[in-house]
Amino acid sequence: MDTYYTIEEKYLQAVEEVSYGESPKALQLFNEIVTNDPLYARAHFQLGKIYYYEVKEYQTAGYHFKTCMELEPAFPDNYFHYLDLLVFLNMEKQVNIIAKQALNTPGVNAAAIYNLLGLFFEKNKNWAKALDAYQQSFIEVTHKKQKEDVEESIERVKEKMQRGNAYQYHLTE
Repeated sequence: MDTYYTIEEKYLQAVEEVSYGESPKALQLFNEIVTNDPLYARAHFQLGKIYYYEVKEYQTAGYHFKTCMELEPAFPDNYFHYLDLLVFLNMEKQVNIIAKQALNTPGVNAAAIYNLLGLFFEKNKNWAKALDAYQQSFIEVTHKKQKEDVEESIERVKEKMQRGNAYQYHLTE
């Protein structure tokens, strides 16, 4: 059995377990951390990621992401994953609140946040807002691959807008 001297050592061991694909062991360690120190925000963040991406327990993931954000609102890494979950669950009110908070947090990847907003609006067939969000993402983007993805999203939404216009009929007298 492993012996850890500090909570930080246990946290780093759990993060290492995640990187080696040992999610069950990591889950156990992160749960031990939050049991011993419920205010350890980053353990909540890691639990949120495991529950969202691997266990697919969305309510539990949301609880941990939200707890992390409440405990350490300046921690930028949490916002993308929390917003991704909210977009996936189509929770409009929360999407708007968390996106606004994210964009006001130093260190957050604004391009990724705008991209998620674009996806949210696109999923809800609000083409104008989707296009605006994707264009904001394009302005913020700094990586070539991400730039290509955003350009593809912009073209996709423009195509949807044109197809929508092609099927609109106007009656005139």
